[in-house]
Amino acid sequence: MKIALLGYGKMGKTIEALVKEAGYEVVYTSDKDLERGVFKEADVAIEFSTPEAAFENIQKCLKEGIPVVSGTTGWLDKYDEVLKLCEDRNGSFIYASNFSIGVNLFFGLNEYLAKQMKQRSEYDVRISETHHTQKKDAPSGTAITLVEDILENLGYSNWFLEGTTGDGVPIKARREGDVKGIHEIEYRSEVDKISIRHEAFNRDGFARGALLAAEWLQNKKGVFSMKDVLGL
Repeated sequence: MKIALLGYGKMGKTIEALVKEAGYEVVYTSDKDLERGVFKEADVAIEFSTPEAAFENIQKCLKEGIPVVSGTTGWLDKYDEVLKLCEDRNGSFIYASNFSIGVNLFFGLNEYLAKQMKQRSEYDVRISETHHTQKKDAPSGTAITLVEDILENLGYSNWFLEGTTGDGVPIKARREGDVKGIHEIEYRSEVDKISIRHEAFNRDGFARGALLAAEWLQNKKGVFSMKDVLGL
């Protein structure tokens, strides 16, 4: 399998190491104004760039008929445009706010717990997330996925970022050091607290999930998610 890496920061380099370990070939890399290799030789592209570059990168892949796996967050205001382009071009696309297998299992736990709490009005829910200081979007895409599942199952109408005005489910976003990613859901009543938490120790989990998604996407057409990849 020949792979293009769109975004060559820490995640791109981690993915590159795993690609070579798996016996695949990186035929193209790009980051900001730098390009190496031949993009059109790629069988699949893995896109971990920036919110500003993601939409253009994904468009480029779909227009060239190259399946694309994207893990960049912060660009989803243009998601419907990508869906239409993918349909028009009979393309192949996977987006996930988080490719970690552990996080995707955590999504399932969050959804299940929210359903259990639907009739328990004595509990208030809140989300916290912590990431490294170089992460540009807040809250994280993973936190947004978590809160969207809570909204759907608990009947809340909205969420807001702590430190801003709003109502609904509060999300606290911290940026500290080189934290790879911590997400916690907390339900608190006057008598107790229930919480679930996921902590990433390194970037390998995200990179392995993205490579798994790229392998899975081969010879498929349409728009998919990690639920499809993992059979959840």
